[in-house]
Amino acid sequence: MNRLPIPKEESISSLIYIIRGEKVMLDYHLATLYAVETRILKQTVRRNKDRFPEDFMFELTDDEITLMISQKLIPSKKFFGGARPFAFTEQGVAMLSSVLNSKRAISVNIQIIRVFTRTRTMIESHKEILKKLERLEKKDIELDEKVTLIFEYLKELEQSKQKETEFKQRKRIGFKNN
Repeated sequence: MNRLPIPKEESISSLIYIIRGEKVMLDYHLATLYAVETRILKQTVRRNKDRFPEDFMFELTDDEITLMISQKLIPSKKFFGGARPFAFTEQGVAMLSSVLNSKRAISVNIQIIRVFTRTRTMIESHKEILKKLERLEKKDIELDEKVTLIFEYLKELEQSKQKETEFKQRKRIGFKNN
């Protein structure tokens, strides 16, 4: 029997997307990792729908699919074979191991959960850096506004000087004293 190797964490992390503010993995990618057909994975989830509340798994909308296409995360709507994909959160992926009861599913799930955990840890440890970046961005916006204001003042000053020059160079009319 040809056994596929368990995927490395790096290849799994490239399959995690942010949708609806959640880190998720799509059914298509999970089925590939578990070495099952996507339709089998979806059938199993539908048979166990009580185990997959909205915060564990949700179906993508047409707008979300279109957005993924525009961001080149997927090539086209045909990529999913005409069906809307399911997106699984970390909890949903953990629940999959209880309904897909194979050794491969359990091993792959362990790797996936490790990636989700590592990602969450990295985000939490870098919150201070993110806050600093946000402050710098705000300062940059304020600086841009100030530079724009300076240019507006300079333009007004230039127009004022030009009007003054035009006034001095105008042809004088009226009584001339020779």
